[in-house]
Amino acid sequence: MLTIYSHPESGNSYKVRLLLSFLDLPHRLVDVDLMTDEQHQPAYLAINPRGEVPAMTDGTLTLRDSAAILVYLASSHGAEPWYPQRPAAMAEITEWLAFAASWVQYGVFTARALLSFGIPANGLPPTFQASLDEARIRGRRSLEILDAHLEHQAWLTGAQPTIADIANFPYVALAPMGDISLSPYPAVEAWIARFKALPRFIPIDGLDDPGYRRRQIASGAG
Repeated sequence: MLTIYSHPESGNSYKVRLLLSFLDLPHRLVDVDLMTDEQHQPAYLAINPRGEVPAMTDGTLTLRDSAAILVYLASSHGAEPWYPQRPAAMAEITEWLAFAASWVQYGVFTARALLSFGIPANGLPPTFQASLDEARIRGRRSLEILDAHLEHQAWLTGAQPTIADIANFPYVALAPMGDISLSPYPAVEAWIARFKALPRFIPIDGLDDPGYRRRQIASGAG
């Protein structure tokens, strides 16, 4: 049985859950409680020594990175349209997977982590003083890049959504959780709306209520 180790509020875990839903793949979902540091306990470190989610096991195979899991699942279960097997298309998708792991990760991802969860994430100690200003600069620049690109096409690599869109969607759509407004980026907002209209789309907390986590923290429930 395909097993996914996930956390409900993790955008990287959400990427995998989205593709599983789009592909309608049976799987076992195991929640790892990041809020109680379960990811750093021996039982989970035996699965993923990085202490991160998501992770995936499929028989004897273990994968510990959301992009790798997306590639594996899309390739193993009917690559079209999510991961076309043409060299140029694969290269374009890889470019956007890298964008999600760099520009997006150190921009809107970090701003969300700092403001809505009170931690720097990215494998850093919770007490590390990461720069919110730097995260916002990177975040806004990444949104500018995406907006310019999406002015000319519906999806990141052409006429159909692929795992490139899945990889970039969560943290971009959740940018307001880091007080980065999406309103200056109309092409990005239109892309988000198209993505949310896809059949079998599933939501994540924060898409419609960016302030929910900070209210929980303020009330002592977070």
